[in-house]
Amino acid sequence: MLGEMLENVRKSCPLIHNITNYVTVNDCANILLACGASPIMADDVDEAEEISTLCAGTNINIGTLNQRTIPAMLKAGKQAAALGHPVVLDPVGAGASRLRTATAFRLLEEVDFSVIRGNVSEIKTLANGQGTTKGVDADVADKVTEENLPEAVAFVKAFARRTGAVIAMSGAIDIVADGERAYCIYNGHPMMGSITGTGCQLSALTAAYVAANPAHRLEAAAAAVCAMGVCGEIAHGRLSPMDGNASYRNYIIDAIYHLDGETLERRARYKIL
Repeated sequence: MLGEMLENVRKSCPLIHNITNYVTVNDCANILLACGASPIMADDVDEAEEISTLCAGTNINIGTLNQRTIPAMLKAGKQAAALGHPVVLDPVGAGASRLRTATAFRLLEEVDFSVIRGNVSEIKTLANGQGTTKGVDADVADKVTEENLPEAVAFVKAFARRTGAVIAMSGAIDIVADGERAYCIYNGHPMMGSITGTGCQLSALTAAYVAANPAHRLEAAAAAVCAMGVCGEIAHGRLSPMDGNASYRNYIIDAIYHLDGETLERRARYKIL
């Protein structure tokens, strides 16, 4: 099933509208091209709604939030949702500042999101109204382990039921859940945390997968998370003693480009709870 989600992206080549942060915008565009989708970046309020109309999906990322782009995010998200196009929210750094937190809550209130994808601290902030982050990174106290996995799964499922969205919570163990089922995913490599933008790339990738598989939001989001993790493993295996995190970033994009459905099915490591 996960491999089919990947192959559908390559068959349909969905156009994805990204309002994302300027630190990682180029990597988000390249990860979309690598997976078989097509990116467009438009964050001016005067065209955001029109661009979302043209696209199969919309990815909203608050990583470099500013007052100019907030109205564009709201207009793009509302328009996409009204047309039945999937909308992904990446609440980068929610909990780190009043502006980020308030904007994330406003987006949740006004936009019907298909998927909300963030790290544990960001998701806890949205679910509980408060949280702690280290800048835009998850707080170490929020680590998901095998010991607390049942409680973490129950928490994510409850938030999914409350929002009506699929929740993709990244961590040492990734959890992707709707109100009834959760994929607990074990792919990835610790070095992925040394690259700025793997989370942003994953949100863009998730938008493409869900846009190509609108009737299977949970499976599509889980496939995207597995694909990113598998490619993090493949890319790490390519590293030479002279390579560092810059090479690793490029190798991940290369791995996404070459990934096929059979490889994803074979290498994906998860259980469903």
